[in-house]
Amino acid sequence: MAARSVATAEIEGPNLVEAIQAGDPDALAAVVDAYLPEVLRAARGSGLPPGEAEEVVQETFASFLQAARRFEGRSHVRTYLFSILYRKIAEARRGRAHDRHHDPLDEAIETRFKPDGTWSRPPAASDRLLRVRELRRLLAECLERSPANQRLAFHLREVEGLSTHEICKILDVSITNLGVMLYRLRNRTRECLEAKDVTA
Repeated sequence: MAARSVATAEIEGPNLVEAIQAGDPDALAAVVDAYLPEVLRAARGSGLPPGEAEEVVQETFASFLQAARRFEGRSHVRTYLFSILYRKIAEARRGRAHDRHHDPLDEAIETRFKPDGTWSRPPAASDRLLRVRELRRLLAECLERSPANQRLAFHLREVEGLSTHEICKILDVSITNLGVMLYRLRNRTRECLEAKDVTA
C-alpha cells in the first residue's frame, strides 16, 4: 500500500514515464486511481448515456494499459488518456449511428434504478426536481445540436479545468480553432436557451 501512495504522489514526477513503460503495477494503478474520476466525468459530459459512458471509460483505460509500453511521455499522461477517450467517444457515436433500435425505456430504467429495483438516486423534492429536470432537458436539447468535438472541448475546459494546451493536444486543434469552437458553442447554447425562455 505504501508503494501505491508513493506512485500516486509522483504522478507528475519524472520517473512516471519509465514506470509506465516498464508496466509497473503500482504506477499503472496510480494513473488509474488519479484520473478515473476525471475521465468518467468527461465521458458523461460528452452526452453518452451513463452505461455507455462507463463502457467507453473502461475501453479507454484498457487501451492505455495495453499501450503502456509504447507511451513516450511526449504529452502529460492525463492528456494522453483524454486523447484515447476522445477516440473512444467518436467510435461509440459512430456505433450509435448504426444502431437505432435501442429501447429508450430500457435506458431510462437502467439510469434510474439499481438491478434490485430500488432507486439508484432517490428523488429530490418534486418542485425542485421538476425545475432541475426541465433545465437539464432544455440544455441537453441545445447542446445536442452542437458538434461532438465542441461539446467535449467545453466539458474539458469548464468541468475538468484542463489547460488550453492540453485540450488542443487532445482534440488535435490549434489554439485559435479551440477558441472559435468554444465561442460558437457558448453563443449557440445561449441563443437556444433564450429562445426557450430560459433566463439567468
